[in-house]
Amino acid sequence: RLAAQKLGLPTVPVLVREMTDDEAVILMVDSNLQRENLLPSEKAFAYKMKLEAMKRQAGRPKKNQSQVATKYDTASVIGHESGESRDTVFRYIRLTNLVPPLLQMVDEGRIAFSPAVELSYLPEAEQTALLEVMEGEIRTPSHAQAIKMRSFSEHGKLNPDVILSIMQEEKPNQVEQFKIPRERIDKFFKPGTPAQKIEDTIVKALELYRKRQREMER
Repeated sequence: RLAAQKLGLPTVPVLVREMTDDEAVILMVDSNLQRENLLPSEKAFAYKMKLEAMKRQAGRPKKNQSQVATKYDTASVIGHESGESRDTVFRYIRLTNLVPPLLQMVDEGRIAFSPAVELSYLPEAEQTALLEVMEGEIRTPSHAQAIKMRSFSEHGKLNPDVILSIMQEEKPNQVEQFKIPRERIDKFFKPGTPAQKIEDTIVKALELYRKRQREMER
């Protein structure tokens, strides 16, 4: 209305559609899913919202129809409309169980999708413990390491020491890493600076140092 007034338009053509809250949610989610370059977290919460809305629309299952079947059938519809499998839909929704810092790492590409799904099965306290270990080790878990952590967690045997032990295991084709104690470099960075940014900054500083050394030798 305000935009029309500024343009000097006396009337504005509008299309009014009556819809339920769930229909509005589904329409909103479908519109958002059409965007390019969606973050994994955006797709995860979009799928979750749509699944819950569609389940409410379906109501109670019919006689001899299980809740599990209804849930999986709904996910199949969502997957079909999005060009993905039912299992992929559920795997994305699993990401909503990650604590915010881990989910942000997924969005930043620092944790791959498959290990992130495995880590989503860890309770919040164990995810927090993993974050602390990751910060000290300046590395992220591989898919195999994430699977191992989930297995230990399901057996009630995952603790910070076990997480550290798993994270220190050598990954396949892993290149040798040079470690610097975090306390020696913290003073050069603002609190909360991501480990990847710290690594990138150190590498750039070393490249600049090497360049100056070569210039001095000429």
